[in-house]
Amino acid sequence: MMKKGIGLRWIFFFGGLMILGLGVALTVKGQRFGVSSWDVLHIGLFKQLGLSIGLWSIIMGIIVITVASIGLGEFPRIGTFANMIFIGIFIDLFNWLIPDPNTLFTQFIALILGAILIASGSGIYISANLGAGPRDSLMLLIVKKSSFSIATSRTIMEVFVAVAGFLLGGPLGVGTVFIAFAVGPIIQVTLKYSEMLLEQSVKKVSVTHG
Repeated sequence: MMKKGIGLRWIFFFGGLMILGLGVALTVKGQRFGVSSWDVLHIGLFKQLGLSIGLWSIIMGIIVITVASIGLGEFPRIGTFANMIFIGIFIDLFNWLIPDPNTLFTQFIALILGAILIASGSGIYISANLGAGPRDSLMLLIVKKSSFSIATSRTIMEVFVAVAGFLLGGPLGVGTVFIAFAVGPIIQVTLKYSEMLLEQSVKKVSVTHG
């Protein structure tokens, strides 16, 4: 593949991660309604041990990626490391930049908008095909070591981390359920269009520089 094509993939990759990080930060702002399963855990760890939510996202990513790599017998791709580090950075950056919503309504809007951006950002970065996130690697490990399907394995993983986060004081709520059900279908749509757009963009660059 041409270098220009690879460059476009990295643009989609980092653009998607930035949008995803913004989405997570918005759901954190609307956490009265609950956040995604993993963020229940990250916020619970933050409440108990300090540091920051984004840093806990990175730390848990390192733990998960280590376990998954040993279990799968595969060394992670560079995109997996970039995913792990930059999402945590973007979460903390946007969490710092965005003011706290001061009404229940604005928190609700932050949650809905955040869920949409999490899913959209995921679809965009996945379309670049530069490496799955650490949590996806863990899901594949569960599939490999059990007789469960991908859907069942993901559900088991999400429920486990949500309960663990809740026990640590993380915000589990109706928003957690909403995100769990809403994100998948939106990712599917966003991924389809992102792949089409990326393919068209690579072709245009190839023709221009051919």
